[in-house]
Amino acid sequence: MTPVEPNTEVPKAAAGSWRMESDTPSLAEVHGSVRIPKNASWFRKLLAFSGPGYLVAVGYMDPGNWATDLAGGSAFGYSLLCVIMLSNLMAILLQALCAKLGIVTGRDLAQACRDHYSKPVAYMLWLLCELAICACDLAEVIGSAIALYLLFDLPLPWGVCLTALDVLAVMFLQNKGFRYIEALVITLILTIGLCFGLEILFSRPDMAEVLKGFVPTTEILTNTDMLYIAIGILGATVMPHNLYLHSSIVQTRKYEQTEAGKREAVRYATADSTVALMFALFINAAILIVSAATFYKQGEFHVAEIGDAHKLLSPMLGVPVASTLFALALLASGQNSTLTGTLAGQIVMEGFLRIRLRPWLRRLITRLIAIIPAVIVSILYGASGTAKLLVFSQVILSLQLSFAVIPLVLFTSDRRKMGVFTNPLWIKILAWTTAGIIVTLNVKYLLDFSGLTTWMTRLRG
Repeated sequence: MTPVEPNTEVPKAAAGSWRMESDTPSLAEVHGSVRIPKNASWFRKLLAFSGPGYLVAVGYMDPGNWATDLAGGSAFGYSLLCVIMLSNLMAILLQALCAKLGIVTGRDLAQACRDHYSKPVAYMLWLLCELAICACDLAEVIGSAIALYLLFDLPLPWGVCLTALDVLAVMFLQNKGFRYIEALVITLILTIGLCFGLEILFSRPDMAEVLKGFVPTTEILTNTDMLYIAIGILGATVMPHNLYLHSSIVQTRKYEQTEAGKREAVRYATADSTVALMFALFINAAILIVSAATFYKQGEFHVAEIGDAHKLLSPMLGVPVASTLFALALLASGQNSTLTGTLAGQIVMEGFLRIRLRPWLRRLITRLIAIIPAVIVSILYGASGTAKLLVFSQVILSLQLSFAVIPLVLFTSDRRKMGVFTNPLWIKILAWTTAGIIVTLNVKYLLDFSGLTTWMTRLRG
């Protein structure tokens, strides 16, 4: 689509539903900048709306997923595939609600929270979201650094510092236009998918066991080690900052500000995110399947580190290129996640605090916060320590998730805020059930706490 001048007009909310009648749109420089063709076929309209879902899907296949999926596959075989599938279904539902919130109200989730809650609560939610973004950025930093080490033998501390330069790529693409960012993201996603499609062919998994792994089992709740990895998978799959991101970037489309126009926009935006997240499901499941078919099958039950997986893949599969494809996909994953991290941080800061920093400055601040612990751990503990830090960052994401999910479900289920677009009863039941599952798993984890203790013990060891 040809970009047009940004549309800064914000649709008015229902009377009395919000404290503010209007607000500055998120990412004002690209708001309403992608034109939707009128009287076009459904396929052309779908193409016009396609893009934001893939930016969101990036967060569901970032390097944090790799660590948790590798650990789950090597330790428990295919058993945790059901967690990946359930997490992905939750993600599809929650991202659809995000798209609806942004399209119908003209507000992203951060703006909606700031408007609905008191200042102290809004500030607390902002701090928690910033923590999640930093944890996510930490995973991207470590993942990219490990990939550079595996491909080019670049020392980890240098690789970590080098990732700070990717802010230049973000600045360049934002100046070019939002469609350029989307195109690059989709290209990198296809690269990751191709690499892991080949890895599955090389590993020759038992398809009957794979299908069995998609059936949930109560062992996940009773086995604390399995639960720890399961929560890590949940945190790596359903990303809290993605909820803020999606509710904003769907507004880059210039759709009609009428009930029919919004309804059409919601429908196409939901289709876009659903298709994109199915790619994420394939990639996450592929990582775990390759790990189970390669390591678990041959008795290597403790391959939780990306470096170990890279070292063992080629000799165990008997395919020299397997390890190289693995590292290439990891680098594409880390760089892909970098692009969306900047946007999410910008949206959250603007939405909660009404503070607008230059994208390069916002990116540099976030990345420096992630680089400091990554450099320290890589120097003191090497590859082993960074791998464990990578897994732990995903648990942090999971623990913060409830504070983004509950407001989202609350807002989209409120008729005063959404009008005729309020969630129907069956969506409310599914959404609150999803929120309940997330809260329950996190509370159980906090009560057990054994996973954290184990992690700290292994890191010191």
